[in-house]
Amino acid sequence: MLSIKELCRELRQRQTPAEEILWYHLRNRNLTGKKFQRQYPLCVLYALGRRAYYIPDFYCHEAKLVIEADGPIHDFKKEYDKNRDEVMVSLGLSILRFSNDDIINQTQKVLDEIAQYIKNYPSLSS
Repeated sequence: MLSIKELCRELRQRQTPAEEILWYHLRNRNLTGKKFQRQYPLCVLYALGRRAYYIPDFYCHEAKLVIEADGPIHDFKKEYDKNRDEVMVSLGLSILRFSNDDIINQTQKVLDEIAQYIKNYPSLSS
């Protein structure tokens, strides 16, 4: 059984082409000067001390923003994604979802939407 840290590392090594493109633009504070992390584990504590981890594709702590690159597999796990999004929203996070196709074929539009979200985030307007 992989530890959560090992699982995140493995996911980073097996990123999709869409994730590679997005990461190229998000890494090193390239977009809006904000730090993004990829495959960063978010821990949720449930009753009786049970822990669950959610691993978003990209995460910006400053903007409380999760970005998901949705490939074809997400067509089969809509209910899981919906529940997962509800949990992350309950943690005070916002989620932006983009299809792999949009990331690959409309990269600038996707980047503009992310930048617009960050620009409008209340505590970052300085």
